[in-house]
Amino acid sequence: MNSPGDTPIDEVGRAVEAVLFAAEQPLTLADIRAYVGDRFDVAAALAALADHYSGRGIELVERGGRWHFQTAPDLANFLRRDREDSRKLSRAGIETLAIIAYHEPVTRAEIESIRGVQISKGTLDVLMEAGWIRPAGRREVPGRPLTFATTAEFLTHFGLASRRDLPGIDDLRAAGLLDPVDLAFEAAQGEEVMETSDERD
Repeated sequence: MNSPGDTPIDEVGRAVEAVLFAAEQPLTLADIRAYVGDRFDVAAALAALADHYSGRGIELVERGGRWHFQTAPDLANFLRRDREDSRKLSRAGIETLAIIAYHEPVTRAEIESIRGVQISKGTLDVLMEAGWIRPAGRREVPGRPLTFATTAEFLTHFGLASRRDLPGIDDLRAAGLLDPVDLAFEAAQGEEVMETSDERD
């Protein structure tokens, strides 16, 4: 019986492996089939490769329906370098990205309503240039405003298999990622709900 990482790789698996290593970006099943052919069981080959690389220095992962190799998360500390991150976001950018991720598809007006302040066009431009959000059609209401949604690149960058893996409020609080203003606002909302309930009683 083979232990994880010892799964033998057949010729189809080797072909899929080569395609993924040579790819400049994550690939869908359809992308991979375009290289190796439709007559092969690409899904089975990907499963075998994922098992083969399990526990190694690099892993085969699926993010938002796209497959790619990545460094094992527990080894990230060996690969860090002191450098300036060209994609460092402003607070407005982080908040806007979070709102889109949790509420997509969402319009600019809806983002501003949730944040309580207007956002500059540049904030959305930065997120689109990073490849993390995309236009997602128009809302069928007067004015037909444009909506925005996250991309597969967003999932890949943040190590998420799907949006279902986004942390909840309790997870964010436990990790210390909610600042005091956010926590105070949440508490105030809870008190407002209780006061409204008392008034009705």
